[in-house]
Amino acid sequence: MILKVARLGFPSIRTVAQPVATDRIATPEFQRLIDDMVETMHEYHGVGLAAPQVHLPIQLAVLEVENHPRYPDMPSMPLTVLINPVVTVVNPAPIEDWEGCLSIPDLRGLVPRATEVQVQALGRGGERLDFAARDFHARVIQHETDHLKGQVYLDRMPDLRQLGFLDEWQRFLIPCQKPGAE
Repeated sequence: MILKVARLGFPSIRTVAQPVATDRIATPEFQRLIDDMVETMHEYHGVGLAAPQVHLPIQLAVLEVENHPRYPDMPSMPLTVLINPVVTVVNPAPIEDWEGCLSIPDLRGLVPRATEVQVQALGRGGERLDFAARDFHARVIQHETDHLKGQVYLDRMPDLRQLGFLDEWQRFLIPCQKPGAE
């Protein structure tokens, strides 16, 4: 089932999410929620979705990049379910890149993020996950786990002059950034 995505201004977007009880993970209701979040992420062409974005202040996020039309040059990221994630920055040297958000539709902003993080979480079946993520994968994880802290990418932008509407961003900024673009 496609869930309604909360937009910036709805209280769940700025609410710190609560941990998920481990005995809840295997329940049919929670597993259905995961399925619904994945379906919603796909429907809206996102690469990640956090539970606060679907009006639920719990520590749950899903992410995936597989033949994505918005990110055709990005390496694949298998479908990943993160429950109660803890993200530790491994390489704090920030790199700036453009981000958007399903909860802040039609805008893009230049956001600095750490290039490498270590992630510890529970997976879909309650199994322990412990892995490193780099570059775009690390960016997506940081973006989604920010939602679990009541934060959005705008909070990380040091210069709001680097914020624009998607249509204008595609029209004026993207052609300038591609090598050899005219």
